[in-house]
Amino acid sequence: MQQINLELFGLFFASIFTGNILLTNYLGMCSFLGASREVKTAFGLGLAVTLVMGITTPLCWLVYYLILKPYDLYYLRFIIFIIVIAAFVQVAEICIERISEKLYHNLGIFLPLITVNCAILGACLFMEIRHYNFAQSVVYGFGSGIGWMLAVIAMAGIRQKMAKSRVPQPLAGAGIVLIIAGIMAIAFTGFSGVL
Repeated sequence: MQQINLELFGLFFASIFTGNILLTNYLGMCSFLGASREVKTAFGLGLAVTLVMGITTPLCWLVYYLILKPYDLYYLRFIIFIIVIAAFVQVAEICIERISEKLYHNLGIFLPLITVNCAILGACLFMEIRHYNFAQSVVYGFGSGIGWMLAVIAMAGIRQKMAKSRVPQPLAGAGIVLIIAGIMAIAFTGFSGVL
């Protein structure tokens, strides 16, 4: 039992830091670059992505192992995974609008774009490719979402500090953001020797 708990903790830690879906696989970069201008917006989007990724990854596991695999329909996994993600994002969007209309308006177009966020589809596909069991898919989904949220909040904080700094003209805009993303990727993978 302790071995299983340690294994799940290792997977959770790795999905946040060393195997961060955003900084290791560069999945979800479009919303990462677009929503990382303000910390409040980045935090709201990060929570939404964490919630969607944490719930859709095990949902996709259930659909894959209970429906697609037994009936030899695995070739439909891309379409079915996207349908599951889109349905859950619609539910999350309605809930966010009811709970916090200000956050809903701050997230703007990025909230419906979570549906096509390749990080979420990537987490579902990695779960299937790596043959995770249900518990591992839950841990991996929430860990990957938390890792994505940490990265986007860190980038938003850095970008807010940089707004008051002098950035060389050739690096202004996307150039400096991509350089910072690369440095963050190096920092996150620096945790690889911890476990």
